[in-house]
Amino acid sequence: MIIDAHSHVHDPVADHIALLDEAGVDRAVLFPTRPHPERATDLAGLRREMAVLHRALEGSGNGADSFARAQQELDAALAAHPDRFIGFGSVRLDAAPEDIAEAVARDVVDRGLHGIGELTPPPGGAATVEPVLRAAHDHGGLPVVVHGSAPTTEPDLHTLARLSARYPSVPLVVSQVGGQHWMTAIELVRDTPNMYLELSTANIVFALRLAIREIPERTLFGSDAPYGDPVLARAMVERVTPSGEVRERVLGGNSAQLLGL
Repeated sequence: MIIDAHSHVHDPVADHIALLDEAGVDRAVLFPTRPHPERATDLAGLRREMAVLHRALEGSGNGADSFARAQQELDAALAAHPDRFIGFGSVRLDAAPEDIAEAVARDVVDRGLHGIGELTPPPGGAATVEPVLRAAHDHGGLPVVVHGSAPTTEPDLHTLARLSARYPSVPLVVSQVGGQHWMTAIELVRDTPNMYLELSTANIVFALRLAIREIPERTLFGSDAPYGDPVLARAMVERVTPSGEVRERVLGGNSAQLLGL
């Protein structure tokens, strides 16, 4: 089974299915999203959508209404294609710890979702993820996915590793190979047994090659679609791994084991 470990709801969802089919991807982990860059038809439209993304990554623009709309879109996509999508739910990191615990129970566990993410703490604010990890632990060790690229900082990655060590039952996935801090991300994930590294949007082929070599059992193929392309992301993984067990693990086996599929 080929599993894309990182994707966001598309509009329309049929376009996403077509991308997965073209890439030969069986299933995709699907996160809710507020920006929709795939809707843009020109540069001005893309700037508007990316502005929504930047506000979310900086910790602003995350109001209750936008979260509710994103959840509704996720629910619709999961209902339409339950055989292709593996749903994850997000929570607001600016809420009180008790409210975060309630949100994980209500919006993730009670809805039958497989994990929590993609969380986007503001730069320098990775510590805000701890109440989510605590709630994930309380529900049997739900996987938690945290945005790894900019504006995530190198100190944020160290904070995530320290927090992860406190909750060893919780698989913590750093996405986008840790962005420009990919060497630090590889080292931290390698040395923290319950951390995983998702490989989307890497622009340096050495990053993928070394990540897979260092942590072959905890690296995950992902595309970050619609920002990335499943066809290209799969080709990049295959380019840096020989055919056989390691390639099969990265392209889907590790994700299947992590998600209990």
